[in-house]
Amino acid sequence: MLLFKKPFFAGLESGAITLTFRRWQKPHVRPGGRYRCHPIGVLEVDAVAKVRVSTIGEEDATRAGFPSRAALVAYLGELGPIDAATEVYRVELHHGGDGDRVELALATELSPDDVAAIEKKLAAMDRGAPWTEQTLAMIDRHPRVAASRLAARLGRETQPFKVDVRKLKKLGLTQSFEVGYEISPRGRAFLAARKPKRASRRR
Repeated sequence: MLLFKKPFFAGLESGAITLTFRRWQKPHVRPGGRYRCHPIGVLEVDAVAKVRVSTIGEEDATRAGFPSRAALVAYLGELGPIDAATEVYRVELHHGGDGDRVELALATELSPDDVAAIEKKLAAMDRGAPWTEQTLAMIDRHPRVAASRLAARLGRETQPFKVDVRKLKKLGLTQSFEVGYEISPRGRAFLAARKPKRASRRR
């Protein structure tokens, strides 16, 4: 995964930011790799190198989205003492498009009609062998866990499980990551809206 704070999102999407520096113990990405970066889409890594802080220049800072080299070094220093000899990873990258991001997933509020529409679609998916509620609950309890492990917990084969999760994703209820899934903001709003209904049915 490549994680960035919100102030960097616009620059990454526009192409203004094409470089980042990381204080990793070992590289977390590889050249040629494509990595989802919520919520902006996919970032593609062009090159990875281990360098000393002394080699970082003003142009590097600009490409990394900082107003100056001093600001970049100060930012890196937030993770612990840093000096000219400190080694960091220099990662060249570019925005690789939206990937399979579903804009719908970012919605945080649902109307009663929205909830009813989602419930209707889930009910249609559940015809024959109910699976949607169980799958959503599993992803909620185990975020960013490999699909193979989630499928095994449910006693299912991995590939059919992935196909079903993609159906939930098209409804904007889940989001995919380099490893595993998470319930999306829209998915959380939906689950929260359903809680009162389930509670009333149990009474």
